[in-house]
Amino acid sequence: MIGLIASTLVAANREEEGKAVSGCAPGPPMPKALLTPRAEDFPRWYQDVIAKAELAENGPARGSMVIRPTGYALWERMQRELDDRIKAAGAANAYFPLLIPESYLRREAEHVEGFSPELAVVTIAGGKQLEEPLVVRPTSETVIGESMARWVESYRDLPLLLNQWANVVRWELRPRLFLRTTEFLWQEGHTAHASEADARAYARRILHHVYQDMLVNVLAIPVVVGRKTVRERFAGATSTYTLEAMMGDGKALQMGTSHELGQNFARAFGIGYLAASGQRELAWTTSWGITTRLVGGLVMAHGDDLGLRVPPRLAPVQAAVLVVKDGEGVAEVARSLTVALSGAGVRTVLDERVGVPFGRRAIDAELRGYPVRIEVGPRDVADGRVIVVRRVAGEKVPVPVDDVVRMVTAALEADQQTLYDGALAEQKRRTTEVTSVPEAIEASGAGWARLPWSAVGGAGEAELNAQGVTVRCLVRAGGGVPDTEDEPDLVAVVGRAY
Repeated sequence: MIGLIASTLVAANREEEGKAVSGCAPGPPMPKALLTPRAEDFPRWYQDVIAKAELAENGPARGSMVIRPTGYALWERMQRELDDRIKAAGAANAYFPLLIPESYLRREAEHVEGFSPELAVVTIAGGKQLEEPLVVRPTSETVIGESMARWVESYRDLPLLLNQWANVVRWELRPRLFLRTTEFLWQEGHTAHASEADARAYARRILHHVYQDMLVNVLAIPVVVGRKTVRERFAGATSTYTLEAMMGDGKALQMGTSHELGQNFARAFGIGYLAASGQRELAWTTSWGITTRLVGGLVMAHGDDLGLRVPPRLAPVQAAVLVVKDGEGVAEVARSLTVALSGAGVRTVLDERVGVPFGRRAIDAELRGYPVRIEVGPRDVADGRVIVVRRVAGEKVPVPVDDVVRMVTAALEADQQTLYDGALAEQKRRTTEVTSVPEAIEASGAGWARLPWSAVGGAGEAELNAQGVTVRCLVRAGGGVPDTEDEPDLVAVVGRAY
């Protein structure tokens, strides 16, 4: 009840302040969309943001998710940024079946064993028992491998670089919106190469030039890029590379992975080619993927007690122009600003819904993390100015109408950097250098630990896992990604994770 009263008072003060600045008479206070304070209960705060910002809700089937338009707009922006980078890396989009014969998965024993607890299987269709069960794809290495075997004949057909945008199903025991749902959306890349070196180089290219570039430069999320241990790597892979981000509560979230599959799937599915020497050879394959989990990561990495804070380069709406109240020239100024901002390349929406209380509209814009809000009221127009509110900087300043475009474009670039710098500073602050597994377990209560991999090993990793802590990745002492986990002087990055 105290939280309810406090939030309502904040909303009332904000409403009065906004109307006083904009030259409108104060109206009755509108109750703010309430959020549990982040520091008080982080999981509940996360659920509140997802609900109040209208990102998603639970679907009718256990673990399923309905992504609402606001949430899907974020995913569409992520898709576009990723898709452009994937195509620049030479991969082409294709589509493969949702239903996979069970026998396909069993052809790669480690793969089916790794996914067996998560599989959803169709046994009846058309009112009849199927001769062979069909698996709802948990990932598509097997069905794409079968296609690659048909499409590749000689070394001239390699490399074969494919990507698919699709949904997958993995039967989650503890679902949570965006982070772990039974069905989720993703892209999955699959490639075949003539040599192990070429496959490794491509898996690393995706890791750095597609995933890391997008996460850092668009989502403004700093990531530690490293190699998974044997215990943590993808089922059927020979190497798994990962991008790990720290969330607002100090836990890790795996943001994406890229895998070298060696010749395991090529051997199982007969992905061979005629080499230039005339000899028949097996291809080397990779796979890599990023999911709608990124939306949850965005919330937890940048959100605050007012809701989302969306990095400007990602934001579907970078600037919202709000008409506070009808008045002479108000609509005209608001519309002209919308046109001018859009012409300058700013993704802008115009909100002229004066029938909806201004405070409610302003709070909705804050909850959804619009980087800039521009408030236009009668007194503002009479004074030749508008009020510009910056979501990240938290400032609210009067700006002459003629300076709005310049000010907004500068603010968007500055606030993008501010979000990244803040997240990086928090990651560094909550990462502790330790020398032993017990110290790493203790440090993982507040954030991440870094310690020599030689001090962990298989036994130490099992001890960590028993306490709910995992080795998120291995990195070289200088920060590079190791080729094997047997390299000397490797560092283990350890923490609790989603």
